[in-house]
Amino acid sequence: MEKDMFGVSRLKVNLHMHTTISDGSKTPEEAAEIYKKAGYDVVAITDHWIHRDSGEIGGLRILSGAEYNIGGGDASTGVYHILGIGCSKKPNLTQEAGPQKIIDEVHRCSGIAILAHPAWSLNTAQQAAALSGVDATEIFNSVSDEGESSRPYSGDFVDTAACQGLFYPLVADDDTHMYNCDETKAWIMLEAKITDSDEALLQAIKEEKFYATQGPEIHIRRNGDEITVLCSPVSRISFFSNAVWAPERGHRGTGLTKAVCHVQPWEKFIRAEVTDEQGRKAWSKVIRL
Repeated sequence: MEKDMFGVSRLKVNLHMHTTISDGSKTPEEAAEIYKKAGYDVVAITDHWIHRDSGEIGGLRILSGAEYNIGGGDASTGVYHILGIGCSKKPNLTQEAGPQKIIDEVHRCSGIAILAHPAWSLNTAQQAAALSGVDATEIFNSVSDEGESSRPYSGDFVDTAACQGLFYPLVADDDTHMYNCDETKAWIMLEAKITDSDEALLQAIKEEKFYATQGPEIHIRRNGDEITVLCSPVSRISFFSNAVWAPERGHRGTGLTKAVCHVQPWEKFIRAEVTDEQGRKAWSKVIRL
């Protein structure tokens, strides 16, 4: 547990990782030790089609999870990977289930459904619009940068979806498989306590009480038409919206800790990203305008 720049307690959380139970290279015990040593407070082990109950491994809290992937490897026919996180019991699913059935069953089991790596899967805003009940999506997925696709960043999907009125909490995580380049690279900092129940952790995620990061801290605030980002020292602060051009959106320098922009009348949403001197990024929530 860490305190942010405002003194708020936050947990370091990875919501997507694999082990030898499916296609990961480390056992659950080995994986938990790696993440515990890296300062994580909570992880979800999300092996493919294999539900793992909440609990602990070697003193690291485990949030129940599984990854339900459908569609094979050809994105032109529709590929969907959906994380079922925090389910109170094993979802009753088979690999013949479609994406909506997966989402509905995760909800029936009191979990949240996260659309994984939409850029890697080449998901479109039109595909997302056909799904009801997606609780969050990944804006960054570490293994998608270290693996074969080199599509770790889903900001374009997030923005085109928001243009259609689809707003999601934005998580970053590892989707760890290899454990030689894809581990402990991206996470969320969740406003919660380690003693909170699973239900409380899920509620905090749904209420967007977190920021996604590779290291920097980021906070976004709105006061009327003024949007302010406060962050740890970075070299770049960027604002994103449905505007293809607007003033005050790109800020570069050394040791930046604040940037402001003003909302234009036609804007529907705005979010922010920061980049530090090491190239590590952090992502804010999406503010609906």
